[in-house]
Amino acid sequence: MDQTTFRHELAQQLRVDSVRASDAAGSGHPTSSMSAADLMACLLDGHLRLDFTRPDDPRNDHLVFSKGHASPLLYSCFKAVGAVDDAELLTFRAFGSRLQGHPTPVLPWVDVATGSLGQGLPVGVGLALAARRLDRLPYRVWVLCGDGEMAEGSTWEALEHAGHEQLDNLVALIDVNRLGQTGETMHGWNLESYAARAQAAGWRTVEIDGHDLAQIEAALERADEPDGRPLAIIAATKKGRGVAAVEDQLGAHGKPLKDPREAIAELGGVRDLRVSPTAPTGDSTRHTFTAAGGQLPTFDPGEQLATRKAYGQVLEALGNRRGDVIALDGEVSNSTFSELFRDAHPERYFEMFISEQQMVAAAIGLQARGWRPFLSTFAAFLTRAYDFIRMAAVSEADFCVAGSHAGVAIGEDGPSQMGLEDLAMFRAVHGSTVLYPCDANQTAQLVAAVADRPGISYLRTNRGATPVRYGPDEEFPIGGSKVLREGSDVTLIGAGVTVPEAVSAAEALATEGIEARVIDLYSVKPVDTGTLRRAAEETGAIVTAEDHWGAGGLGEAVLGGLAEHGVPAPVHSLAVRDLPGSGTPAELLQQAGIDAEAIAAAARKALAG
Repeated sequence: MDQTTFRHELAQQLRVDSVRASDAAGSGHPTSSMSAADLMACLLDGHLRLDFTRPDDPRNDHLVFSKGHASPLLYSCFKAVGAVDDAELLTFRAFGSRLQGHPTPVLPWVDVATGSLGQGLPVGVGLALAARRLDRLPYRVWVLCGDGEMAEGSTWEALEHAGHEQLDNLVALIDVNRLGQTGETMHGWNLESYAARAQAAGWRTVEIDGHDLAQIEAALERADEPDGRPLAIIAATKKGRGVAAVEDQLGAHGKPLKDPREAIAELGGVRDLRVSPTAPTGDSTRHTFTAAGGQLPTFDPGEQLATRKAYGQVLEALGNRRGDVIALDGEVSNSTFSELFRDAHPERYFEMFISEQQMVAAAIGLQARGWRPFLSTFAAFLTRAYDFIRMAAVSEADFCVAGSHAGVAIGEDGPSQMGLEDLAMFRAVHGSTVLYPCDANQTAQLVAAVADRPGISYLRTNRGATPVRYGPDEEFPIGGSKVLREGSDVTLIGAGVTVPEAVSAAEALATEGIEARVIDLYSVKPVDTGTLRRAAEETGAIVTAEDHWGAGGLGEAVLGGLAEHGVPAPVHSLAVRDLPGSGTPAELLQQAGIDAEAIAAAARKALAG
């Protein structure tokens, strides 16, 4: 058959298989899949340069389904290229199947998990940045977007950043099928509205009938003519295309078809066509960066230094030692001190501006290509990006986030700048590591440790200078803690800025004949349950103090660690309970009831029964 006929038949096969897979599962989104079938048939047949038998080939193009609910279409594409067979296709959404309800990297041809809308294009920006600036290979990144998700602010962060970076290796296929879950999308079939905004962000655009194979082909050919601008193919389509009962009809979203046999017959029946995507060509050697080597910085005990500055110095040194380490920042690099890395390693530094969602998404894409990202911004601003962090864990992504300016200890800036939720946020992330160092040498060791740690690591850093407490030869294993002072009457537990407060409280209690054990619980997750258990068994009570809201932070980490071992112990948790305002750090620590005086008072009260 000729190419046009083949592509039409292939598109119909993709529709039929989307219907069949959703019917077998009893759930799914076949109509959202059917609208984009023509786009995908043309992309597979001649434009996608991807060797499915060698998913790790560094020359491969990357395909991201931002509209992850259209997974039946993606899996039907995998069947059409021979990556999965028909039997596996029909395990869609079944327990234990690789073909989950939304795509995840359990499949080797899926770079990242999608399904939370508005994330695929931002991640695609990260993949395209890796191709252009790090790998320095000519692979392209294709992202299938739904029109409904174009309402997400993160999508426009991606459009702006891709345009700014002139990522002409990035192509967005926007499936404008007009209908969302409950009604018409904001702009319906007004393709010009999408095009105008993309053009304003520096994109080339082409508006087409997404069911006209000739128009699709002409649009895809534009990707072969890069001009320094990313390409948006804005395609008017119909949801449920090809089946009269659901085509362009409300109420059919997210449901298998009521009469799949009739629908399959209307689409021309089951087919078993195979398509061979174009194999990538050229040199497969990825660029690498020379690492000069060197030692991590060390700091003299008694020196006053903010842990955020120590983070920047250590990150710069890691860049000297490892060519795979990269850094991203949200336009606060002179506060997080990632500027030290930027100045030393400009080719591996990414300024993400004030777009925290895009920053995390870019890191997800960059790490998918084997790079090791370190992200930094104020702890408070990470709340904006939390859904991306959550989905990064679903993608089993590996990177470190440093949140500076945390807690009331930042002082005069006031509550809008005080990260008071960050420990709870990151503790809740699957497989995460949460660290809160109190001095510069501890920071140095922990930053180096997370460079090889799987999963998402979070490092909380302080704004203000604190004394270097530990010597440069001290070791701080993740999951450990430090007993700074022995005592048998009560245990005082702090982390970060509350460690010196706990030490001062113990010194005050000692003058009263109360011997307090002091623990620096720098590893908030995983927590040192062994040390906690001994403290509970050997002292009369435990007092925790944290510069964080009471929910989800240090105190609850201690309680969880004790509960894990079934150790009953009276735990008194001091945390920020009332909304703070502006003031000096000392004033705000006192107001929150987490300074040395408050810790000592809590210890006395606990011992009094």
